[in-house]
Amino acid sequence: MFARSVVAAFVAAPLLAQVAFAADCVRQYTVQEGDWCNTISSANNVSTYQLAAVNQDVDQSCDNLLPGQQLCLGTDGEDCQTTHVVKAGDSCDAITATYGLNSTVLIANNPQIDADCNIYIGEVLCVANTVIVPSVTGVVIPAVAPTPVPAAASSTPAAEPTDDGSNDEDEDDLEWCD
Repeated sequence: MFARSVVAAFVAAPLLAQVAFAADCVRQYTVQEGDWCNTISSANNVSTYQLAAVNQDVDQSCDNLLPGQQLCLGTDGEDCQTTHVVKAGDSCDAITATYGLNSTVLIANNPQIDADCNIYIGEVLCVANTVIVPSVTGVVIPAVAPTPVPAAASSTPAAEPTDDGSNDEDEDDLEWCD
């Protein structure tokens, strides 16, 4: 979700962030030189999604952090501290089996995961067995990062789409359709 980048200056963000989450924030972190979102997440047991959701002033590429900036790591009643850092070879099926949870809870706690389980190495996932992360509307949390983890092969074949020929007139306009 977050690309590693150089810490950039955004002077007003730290003050606005402190005012925005002061009442509900139960854990905080002070940004250090060289920090980026996934390292903050993994070192502090906070999912990539949760860090982004409770710090809406941090941009999608996590390149506007400023040393000394206060980040909220979790809010009262919505603070998942049971996390898993994605590594090569991980899949949603393997993660749910390891932590004894179902895919519905995994996706509810990590809404950036799509139906194809596009997760990436270094992404930090909430693996709690109940839904406890903040829900945020209107915030875009990207689901793909620079190093995606390939989905593990499934033992169940995917359903093949069928074509009953009823829509062939539309296909004539598309160069890749016969």
